[in-house]
Formats: sequence, C-alpha cells, structure tokens
Amino acid sequence: MSNSLKIRTGLVLACLVLALVSLGPTLFGGNLPEWWRKAFDPIHLGLDLQGGMHLVLGVDADKAVESRLDAVVDQAEELLREKDIIFKRVDRLSGERVVITVYDEETGDKADSVMAEAFPNLEAMTLTSEGGYIQKNYRLSDSEIAAVREYAVRQALETLRNRVDQFGVSEPTLQRQEGNRILIQLPGVKDPQRAIDLLGKTARLEFKMVMENANPQDAVTGNLPPGGQLLYERRVDPRTGATSETPLVVEDKTILTGDLLADAQVRIDNRFNDSYVAIDFNAVGAKRFDQITAANVGRRMAIVLDDTVYSAPVIRERISGGSAQISGSFTEQEATDLAIILRAGSLPAPVEILENRTVGPSLGQDSINQGILSIIIGGLLVMVAMLIYYKLSGVVANVVLFLNLILIMAILSILGATLTLPGIAGIVLTIGMAVDANVLIFERIREEIRLGRTAKAALEAGYEKAKLTIIDANVTTLIAALVLFQFGTGPVKGFAVTLSVGIISSLFTAVIVSRLIFDLYLSRGKVDRLSI
Repeated sequence: MSNSLKIRTGLVLACLVLALVSLGPTLFGGNLPEWWRKAFDPIHLGLDLQGGMHLVLGVDADKAVESRLDAVVDQAEELLREKDIIFKRVDRLSGERVVITVYDEETGDKADSVMAEAFPNLEAMTLTSEGGYIQKNYRLSDSEIAAVREYAVRQALETLRNRVDQFGVSEPTLQRQEGNRILIQLPGVKDPQRAIDLLGKTARLEFKMVMENANPQDAVTGNLPPGGQLLYERRVDPRTGATSETPLVVEDKTILTGDLLADAQVRIDNRFNDSYVAIDFNAVGAKRFDQITAANVGRRMAIVLDDTVYSAPVIRERISGGSAQISGSFTEQEATDLAIILRAGSLPAPVEILENRTVGPSLGQDSINQGILSIIIGGLLVMVAMLIYYKLSGVVANVVLFLNLILIMAILSILGATLTLPGIAGIVLTIGMAVDANVLIFERIREEIRLGRTAKAALEAGYEKAKLTIIDANVTTLIAALVLFQFGTGPVKGFAVTLSVGIISSLFTAVIVSRLIFDLYLSRGKVDRLSI
C-alpha cells in the first residue's frame, strides 16, 4: 500500500471516528460519561420538532415617543425652575408637542432660549394665546421621532432577549421583522402562559408619593385633585389567595424609576414565609433614593409596576443604602418572574401579541417520526436503484451514502446547529444530490471501459473527468444555499443549513471516500474488470 493511500485512509478513518464520537450524546444521551456530554452537545431540535411557542410581538412605538415627550416635560419644569423663569405649567399635547404656558412674551423668549439649549431636537412652533396667557409650542423633529421609534424597537428586542436568557430556554430565536414586529420562538417551553406573561409585561417600575389628603372614593367618581393620579393597590389574602384592588391617589409626578436599578433578587420573609423582591439601586439611584426618603419621612411611598400599586409603605427614616423591597403577597414563581423582568429592564414601549402558535411535544414527535421515515424510505429506494443499475459499484455508492448521512448529522452536532422539519427536507434532498455525483463518476468510468482502458486507468480517468463537473454543480448549489441562509428566516434558514452541510459532506464522500474504496480494492492485486 502506497503512502498516499495510507494517508487518505487515515484521514477518512479519523473523520469517521470524530463523527461517531460527536454523535454519542445524541444517540446514547445520559449513558455516556459527563466529560463526553460536555465536550459534544446533542443535536438541537427546532420548535417544529420538540414543541414550543411561536410568537410575533408588535412594539407600540408611538408610546415610546410619548414617553420621550413626558421626559422632556419633567426636565423642562426642572430647568425653568433652576433658571428662575416663572411659568404656569408645562404640558404634553397631541401631535408630538410640548407646550409651556407663561405670563408674558419676555418670559416666553427666555423659555425659548432654555429649550433651544437643552433640547436641540425640539422645533419651536407658532406662539398662541389662551385666556391672556402665552403658550410656547415645541415639537419633536421628524428625524428625532424616527430615531425614538427605531431605538424603541431595538431596545425592546434586547430587553426581550435578556428576559428569555434568564427564563432558561435553550436555543431561543429572537429576530426583528418588518416594521415594529419581533419574532420569538421558544422551543421546549412547558408553560406557555408564563412565557407570555414574562414577555408581554412592560414592567415600568415607578416610585410615587401618596397624596394623603385626597379621598380615594372621590377620585373614583372622577373628582381628582390637581396633580393627582388614581391607581389601585393590589392585595392578596394569604389565607384564601383572593386578590383585591383598593383605590389610592398618588402624585402624578414620578420621583424615581426602575431605570436606576442595579439588581433584583427574590427573598423570603422569615416572619410570614412570604416571597418578596429585594431591589438595589445603582450609584445615581441610591443617591436619589436617599434624598427622597430624607425629604419625605412619615409619608407613604407607592411602588408602582405597570400602573398597579404593589405596596405603599410608610417611610420611617432616611434610607441611605440604596436598597428597597417590593412585597405584595407574591407566590415564589411570581416573585421570581418579577425579579427576572426587573433585572432585564423595562420595555421602552408596550408590546402586543400579534401571533401566538403553540406546538405540542406530541406533534413534534410525530414530525420527527415522519421525517426519519422519509429519510429511510428515500435512502432505501436510492440504494436499491444503485445496486440494480451499477452492481458491485452500487455497493460502494451505498456505503458512501450511509457515511454521508453520518457526517451530516455529526457536523450539525459539532456546529451546534438546530435541526428543523425543513432541515430534514434538506437532508432528503442531499441524499439525491450525493448519488448524482456517483452517477456522473460511474458513467465516466463506463465510457473509459468501452474505449478499452484497463480497470485502473478507467477509474483514474473517470474521477478526473467528472471531478470538475461535480465540484462546479455543488459549489453553485452551495452559493444558493448560503444566500438562503443569509437572507432567509425561520424554516428557510433550517433548510439552508442542512443543505449547505450536506453539499460539503457529499463533495468529501463522493470525490475522496468513494475513490479511496476503489483504490483499496484495486491495491489487492491485478483486477481485470470492474463490476459497474
């Protein structure tokens, strides 16, 4: 045996051993040693094979613009007070407008100067009058509105990805689609409702002072005091689990938000065995919290999450550590989910579930069984056809085809790719393409034998003449598969992955492995003819 033949044999055997080792966790699971399972992941199954959730969420980007204007209103009030500019009020109106009401034109000019310096993206509009007062109108520029909308969708995608990562789903898919839509696929989710609650909650955490002198019952009837807001405090009876809501009037102004949080963890109250969420502010938030508690000792502070008051404790003393807690008779699961949401951050705008499909595990198993059956039937039919038409050379093609399937699955495992139902279709297609390469080679060899060449010469000429044609055909198909992978989504990508892997594996087995088998056969001695 020549050195070239030994090197090629060793290369093919090494590839085969690596393929079988990498497929071990997929085939034998927990029966293997731990180091083996850590070194090679089993083949991941997609949503359509193992079951799970398919969600399409729409981001309400208009709310993000409104939130941006609300922030402008708050900052404008503080700036005007710092500059000792006397004004009546600052409001947000429809049409992406902020209106500052002042008493005279001179004060209005000062307000213009302050706003132009602090908010360069605001455009000054026409000056109007109302009951003797002067209203200065400002509007967000079109470019700023577009930027706020774009940032809202990108930030929502990142926030949702953080929530999913902490939720513990393996191989999730999060992609931005056209417009303000976000696609989320969660394979293997066993509690769909919990996932929906976790992803769909805006989780805007706010701290507001309670208006102690306001009568909540009057507020319910619509008689709200100026600067007040009617919210409801959520209470859960620890004995019956019944939830009740109590009206509460708080100040409309938010004194602190969850954007300044550094961490949120679930804790257990040893006295009552209740779960609560302990929160820690960052340096800026801790300083602000210290100032707020120092200035409001004896007053109640409402902790508001998505316009629901979870608790409204009395500030007994100044709190300097930058820590607080959210209690509300949570179950441990509710407290855990709330901590996940707070750590991941609030969504910049509300999201709406536009599409919700759940694939059950049983349906996924049926898909797996049908996919395996299609591969077996397709493979057997191809093998029988090759045996009938090419005789013993057909056996070589069938061995190569079997090795090709092993290599495809091994590459998918090594790359950590996800196998989907369209991916199985790509494997079935690869079976046909792999045999096509052998057909080209065998027909070339037949032509050489008809010209009177010896078995060895016909074999060499057949492979040399067919090699370029095979490479050309497979490379063009590979380019198309890569384009599908780059620009496709979901099922198209799954098909493109297995098709690309299959093409590379087919090239290796058709050009190198099948040639090696023939060369090993011819190296045994003088062979007069090939069974082809």
